[in-house]
Amino acid sequence: MTDDNQIFIERVRADFSRARFKAFVNSIWSLIQGQPNQLLSYDEIKEKLRIGGPIYRGVQTVPVKQIIGSLNRYHQFDRAFLPTQGETAARWQRVNLAFYSDVSLPPVVLYKVGDIYFVVDGHHRVSVAREQGQIFIEAEVRECATKVHITPNILIEDLEILSEKVDFIERTTIDQVRPEANIKLNIPDGFHRMLEHIAVHKYFMGIEQKRDISDEEAVADWYDHVYLPIAEVIRQSSILEDFPNQTEGDLYLWVLDHQHYLHETNGLALMPPEDAARDYIKSQKDVDEELE
Repeated sequence: MTDDNQIFIERVRADFSRARFKAFVNSIWSLIQGQPNQLLSYDEIKEKLRIGGPIYRGVQTVPVKQIIGSLNRYHQFDRAFLPTQGETAARWQRVNLAFYSDVSLPPVVLYKVGDIYFVVDGHHRVSVAREQGQIFIEAEVRECATKVHITPNILIEDLEILSEKVDFIERTTIDQVRPEANIKLNIPDGFHRMLEHIAVHKYFMGIEQKRDISDEEAVADWYDHVYLPIAEVIRQSSILEDFPNQTEGDLYLWVLDHQHYLHETNGLALMPPEDAARDYIKSQKDVDEELE
């Protein structure tokens, strides 16, 4: 064994020990913050978001930081792809030794969902690459179709709302009826409430027009004459600046709650959506002024 090889072996052992310690610190920090730190499970994403595919996209250069999930080893690495178990040491160190020895390794195999990637094969290569500060990695990519856009900042707790959004899209076909619509919510059960709004809207459309209304007509009319007028008032008012953790869709739901509250407490006719939005925004500004 040459002196260089011995130096490399000592270095890869030290690298693994450091990576394990960093993983330990991450686990403690995640407990303190109350935020999950594990990799995303492809099977869970597939079940909740009903993704399609995968379709082979060839060998690509992929940003390492967008690889945040695994097909079957999501318990062996944390969200930063640091090793969480000592049993991975031998393989991790072999891959790391190849890095120091400038030995080329085959591309990793990834599934792409939205803007994130799940490792099918090559977990240790991804882990070493990230620990060594590599920005990109060569990968065979297979892309999976999804009805919702997923970004690397997704959290496990986001999956329930995203699952509701997929159900909303599939039941309303709003992605076909109004392709420009991209409704986002942070309120749990919010998309189910929107489905109820559309059902009620369809019922009253039928009464008013004295005919059967198709689901597609109801969705389009609800979006054009209920959701969009409220959304436009919200955009014009810049009120979202006062609610950094909420979305336009969240405020839509609050406006509808405000509309029905005024109707039930004052016995007045339901306000038009845009008037209800303006009244809600005014009430929030009045509250802010009282608190100042």
